[in-house]
Formats: sequence, structure tokens, C-alpha cells
Amino acid sequence: MEKMLENKVALVTGSGRGIGRATALAFAREGANVIVSDIDAEPVEETVADIKKAGGDAVAYAGDVTAKDFPAGIVQKAIDTWGGLHIIVNNAGFTWDSMIHKMSEEQWDKILDIHLKAPFRIIQAAKPVFCDAAKQEIEKNGRAVARKIINVSSIAGLGGNVGQVNYSSAKSGIVGLTKTMSKEWARYNVQANCVAFGFIDTRLTQAKEKGVAVDTGKEKVAVGIPEKQRDMFIMAIPMARAGTAEEAANSILFFASPLSDYVSGQVLVCGGGISF
Repeated sequence: MEKMLENKVALVTGSGRGIGRATALAFAREGANVIVSDIDAEPVEETVADIKKAGGDAVAYAGDVTAKDFPAGIVQKAIDTWGGLHIIVNNAGFTWDSMIHKMSEEQWDKILDIHLKAPFRIIQAAKPVFCDAAKQEIEKNGRAVARKIINVSSIAGLGGNVGQVNYSSAKSGIVGLTKTMSKEWARYNVQANCVAFGFIDTRLTQAKEKGVAVDTGKEKVAVGIPEKQRDMFIMAIPMARAGTAEEAANSILFFASPLSDYVSGQVLVCGGGISF
């Protein structure tokens, strides 16, 4: 039986841990060649090693998605390694929360940069390998190969969330970016879709008391949710539990696969029954 992503090349940002790692592993199981990327080299290498151990193929590309040379570099890595690119998953990010009257411009800018500007720049950098390649395929075969853009949003981007004006704004913006791309590149047979996650069990949603921190490139930022607030969030989920990284990855896999070849400009809420 042919795998859904056989002979496809995919890049997944933020794939050293959590949802991104689960997505990279799922893609590889379905036959994709995967560029694994994260800001820290060690988890990137671990994910690549696990993919290869399972019989898949992957390469590492560690770096900060907000760096000026990152978009061109990761796209070129795909071209140099496998000669093309078919799937982009913009997943990298973290939270840096404050009430609006306490939020610094640095907090605002950093979260908008990583969740909205970085995906914009990566998509821009992929134009030659997405659109120009599609033009050649259309001239030769009458139709381009389906290519995919999957952007990760959040229910915070759909309904807002107290203490997350920066994150909610960025995740709302990524929906607008996705819907626009679904129109601008439709003629190239590019499907652009968005997954808005609810409460998924990752290090970003662990109890804050565990002391988990994220490296922003300049400093360590504490992430997580106060335990009492975390328990309240879970109680509000109709399915009464947090989602797993693997369940989250399956939502992304749907949009990356041929099952969604006539689906574009959509937002799928993966939230255990939460709806908007």
C-alpha cells in the first residue's frame, strides 16, 4: 500500500519537540523526506535519529525562524538535499504572556515575529520552488503537483485569551495569512490551510510550577500555565482531557495529504470538542 506522502519533501519548523516532533515522525511514517528544524540542535538531531531508526529519511536544520537568513536557508536545504519542496508546516513558537497594560513592546514584537512574520517570510522564500516549479509542471503535464502550506494557529486566535494579547493577535493573523495564500497561489495547485489547536499536552501547557523555560535567542522565558488555571482549562474541554501531540499531528497530516487536495483556506479546530 502506497504511503500518503511518498516522495514528498516537507519542512516542519519547531519539530524538535511537542507537536512539531510528532508531525515530523508522522510525515516520515507516511513516506515524506523531512527537514527537521528547531532553535536547539540537540532535539533536532534526536528527532532526525528517531526518524532514521524507523526507516525514514530526514535532515536537521537548527536555527531561529526569526533570523533574516533562516527562510532562504531552510528552503535551499530542501532543494540541495532532495531537489524540491512540497509541504511547509509553520509550527515554531512559544508564549510570553502578560496582561496588556503590563506587556512590553519586546514581548509583543517577539511573539508577532515568531508566529506571524516568520511564516510569512518562509512562504515568500518558497515561491520559486512552489510556484515556478508548478508553472513548469503545468506546461509539461497540464496540471501542477499539489503542494501544501499548513499554518498552526490556536483557539486563542479565534476567540482571544486573557493575558495573551500578543499570542492571540499573532494566531488570528496567521488565519488571515492562510486564507489569503489559499487564493493567491490556488492557480499553482497550492492548498493553504490552518489548524487551530486547543489544549494540547506539551511543555507550553505544563504546570508553570515545573519551571520550564524557552530560549528566545536572547533570554530564557518561563512558559506553562499555573496549575489551578490549567485544571480549569481542562475541565472546560468537552472531552475532559488535553489532546496529545500525536493527535495534534494527525490534524496536520490530513492537510498535508492527498485527502485535502480540494480543501483550501480552511481552519480546523483540534480542541476536543471546543468550537467557534
